[in-house]
Amino acid sequence: MNAAFSSAAVNPNSTPTNSVFLPHKYSKTSARAEAGISVPRKRRDFSQTQLSVHGIPCTHLLVHEIVQRQSQKNNSSTSLDACPNPSSHPMFLEEAYERCKDICAENAKTFYLGTQLMTEERKKAIWAIYVWCRRTDELVDGPNAVHLTSAVLDRWEERLENIFNGRPYDMLDATLADTVHKFPLDIKPFKDMIEGMRMDTRKNRYANFQELYLYCYYVAGTVGLMSVPVMGIAPESSLSAQTIYNAALYLGIGNQLTNILRDVGEDASRGRVYLPQDELEKFGLCDKDVFSRKVTEGWREFMKEQIRRARFFFDLAEEGANQLHKASRWPVWSSLMLYRMILDSIEKNDYDNLTKRAYVGRTKKLMALPVAYAKALSSPRTTPPWQSC
Repeated sequence: MNAAFSSAAVNPNSTPTNSVFLPHKYSKTSARAEAGISVPRKRRDFSQTQLSVHGIPCTHLLVHEIVQRQSQKNNSSTSLDACPNPSSHPMFLEEAYERCKDICAENAKTFYLGTQLMTEERKKAIWAIYVWCRRTDELVDGPNAVHLTSAVLDRWEERLENIFNGRPYDMLDATLADTVHKFPLDIKPFKDMIEGMRMDTRKNRYANFQELYLYCYYVAGTVGLMSVPVMGIAPESSLSAQTIYNAALYLGIGNQLTNILRDVGEDASRGRVYLPQDELEKFGLCDKDVFSRKVTEGWREFMKEQIRRARFFFDLAEEGANQLHKASRWPVWSSLMLYRMILDSIEKNDYDNLTKRAYVGRTKKLMALPVAYAKALSSPRTTPPWQSC
C-alpha cells in the first residue's frame, strides 16, 4: 500500500476483554489519516483524460446512508445512547489520549500542529481516529504483514465492533470507544477501511480508474467520512451535509492518488502497481515499463494525466474545507496544500517517481502553515460551485 499508519505491536488476534489494556509502539509515517475535509475554485474540462467523477458508483458505497445516519445522530438529543459509555477511568483515558497525541505528533507533525486550534474534545477525538486508522493500515504494511490472513482482519473487525459496543481491548481502543460515545460516528466507514485492507491481500492490479477509485475510497476516502462529525460543520454554512461529506471524501481520494504517484517505485519493488492498466496501455506502457524503472517520454505524458486527475479531486475538495467549523479548518488546509506540493515535487523531478521519491522539505512545510491558516479564516461560500455525485 502507499501510506502506513504504523503500529509495530498491534495484535488483532487477541481476545477482547474489558480488563486488559496493552500499550503499543509506533514508528512509520502516514498520510491516510491526515485526510480530513477540503470542492473547485473553477471547473475544468478533463473529459479527454477521464477525470470526471461521473460514472463512479457513489451509491454503491452507501455514502448517502452514512451521512444520513451521522447527521441524524448529530441532531438527536439522545445520540450518545447509540454507543455505550466504555466507563474507563478518567485518569486512564487521559493517559491513553496522551499516547494518541504522541503518536500523531511523531508521525504526522504538520497535521498534529494544525489540530492545536481545535477544542480539546475534538482534537482528542481526531487523534484517536488517526491512531486507529494507522494501526489498521499497519496490519497490511507493518513488520507483521507477512503473517496477515483474512482471519486476522476478521478478528480486527470484531474488535472494532467491540469498540463501538463500549468494550475496548487496550488503551488505544479505549480512546476510540470514548470518541464514538461522544460523537455521532457511524461504524461503516471504519469497516470499509478494513475492507480496503482485504483488497490489498487479494488484489495488486487495477483494470481501470473505476476500480482504483473504489480502492482509494476504502483506504482513504473513509477517513473524511469519519472526520466530519468530529470536526463539525460551520453553523453559517448553507451547503447540504451531503455536499460537505462529498468534499471530505474527495480530499481523501486526492490524497491517496498522490500517495500512489509518490510511491510508484516503492510499490513496484514489492510487485504492486496501483495504476489503471487501461490508461497505461493508452500511453503504450505496461507493468514491464514500471518494473524497468526507466522514465520515457510516454511515462512522462502518462504521469501528467495522473497528476491532473489528483489535482482535479483537490479542486473538488477545496471549497469544502471552509464549510467546517472554523477551529477545525487549519489541519485540513495544511493537508490539502502539502499534498498539492508533493505533486509539484514529482513534476520538478521530471516525472521520475520510479527511482526518486517526491517529498516536501521541512522549510516548505513550515512556510505553508501560515498560508493554510489564512485560508482557514475565510468565510464559507453560500452556494456550491460544483455538482456532487
